[in-house]
Amino acid sequence: MSPRLLVVFLLALLPFSSSCRDAQEKDRISRLPGEPNDVSFSHYSGYVTVNESAGRALFYWLTESSQHPESKPLVLWLNGGPGCSSLAYGAAEEIGPFRINPDGKTLYHNPYAWNKLANLLFLESPAGVGFSYSNTTSDLYTAGDQRTAEDAYVFLVKWFERFPQYKHREFYIAGESYAGHYVPQLSQIVHRKNNPAINFKGFIVGNAVIDDYHDFVGLFEYWWTHGLISDLTYHNLRITCEFVSSEHPSPECSKAIEAADKEQGDIDPYSIYTVTCKKEAAALRSRFLRVRHPWMWRAYDPCTERYSGMYFNSPEVQKAMHANTTGLAYPWKTCSDIVGEKWADSPLSMLPIYKELIGAGLRIWVFSGDTDSVVPVTGTRYSIRALKLQPVSKWYPWYDNGQVGGWSQVYKGLTLVTIHGAGHEVPLHRPRRGFLLFQSFLNNKPM
Repeated sequence: MSPRLLVVFLLALLPFSSSCRDAQEKDRISRLPGEPNDVSFSHYSGYVTVNESAGRALFYWLTESSQHPESKPLVLWLNGGPGCSSLAYGAAEEIGPFRINPDGKTLYHNPYAWNKLANLLFLESPAGVGFSYSNTTSDLYTAGDQRTAEDAYVFLVKWFERFPQYKHREFYIAGESYAGHYVPQLSQIVHRKNNPAINFKGFIVGNAVIDDYHDFVGLFEYWWTHGLISDLTYHNLRITCEFVSSEHPSPECSKAIEAADKEQGDIDPYSIYTVTCKKEAAALRSRFLRVRHPWMWRAYDPCTERYSGMYFNSPEVQKAMHANTTGLAYPWKTCSDIVGEKWADSPLSMLPIYKELIGAGLRIWVFSGDTDSVVPVTGTRYSIRALKLQPVSKWYPWYDNGQVGGWSQVYKGLTLVTIHGAGHEVPLHRPRRGFLLFQSFLNNKPM
């Protein structure tokens, strides 16, 4: 290229580059209320409109890596529910850089934050969850898997335009629980679209809803083998629930699940060997029974819901994060009751998508905390077995500081890892082991 043409080319890029910088700077968080004084990374948050006509906009929070962000991959994190916030769980009590103190006003560092290894992009999805919104009220009552995945892809395309420095960067998608639907569904769209700007390499999901039939078989077996339910209830669950949709169970199945819930008592189903937050236990059980898919609804500690509720509802926090700019008619909540209760389409199985993406050669890891009775390890193992993958390694223990950290098996196209002593939210219950897991995933090395 001649010097003159090169100058013309560079001049043509200036408005675009300036526009991107301006958009990024508008989203830059200068300082969060109550944050520690020694924050060493940049972070951004704001809205991306995904549907102009309906007025749907999704809220994100990017926390760049604290160590050489320009060379680190980008990881999108999604929480499930359906209807639960990735700020409330993924960011605030699992893998994000900060945890919220019980005062609901101040933050402290998470020593095992995943942004030490990657740039983390948290997305509140779909519209109606957290700060994400729609100007079309009916959208909150008609959300489902397909629109959630389609909107998330539009978000990604537009977000990469706002942050072009991440184009062509290694990109992964991660999540847990009902994001066991979101993650592979979005991964499938990204793979099929083959956008050259999105250098998609694979996904990792934890305690993930994968296949309704195998999830149900594994769920009921876990309850029974861990002494949580009676022989009779186990029998009734196997008869009434195994061939129905988990998101839309039959009345007979719902009745059997209610009986199981009563027999389990006031335990924390997301971590069966840890104490509960007694003050809010009644509210937890009420919600557990009210939603159509109760065993996938709440996250670990009901006490932490208060901390994040106080923090993210603070006007000062919302201003600092460029959130709630339209003045929503409802407060920020960890989970949207409307979105969760009115959830529409929910395919029975993700296994066909797994097969497609395994065939495409993408990196796929599935992990499971083994004290979760909500989406337990038994269901995960049944689902993976149904894929009929060729084993590359035998089942083996992996170690953390000389102690068994869990177990693993590598298959052709997929790696399964369990985390010993962890509940539904692995990075919350076993943060160091969750960190080691993520590190191994990024390095594509067995545990």
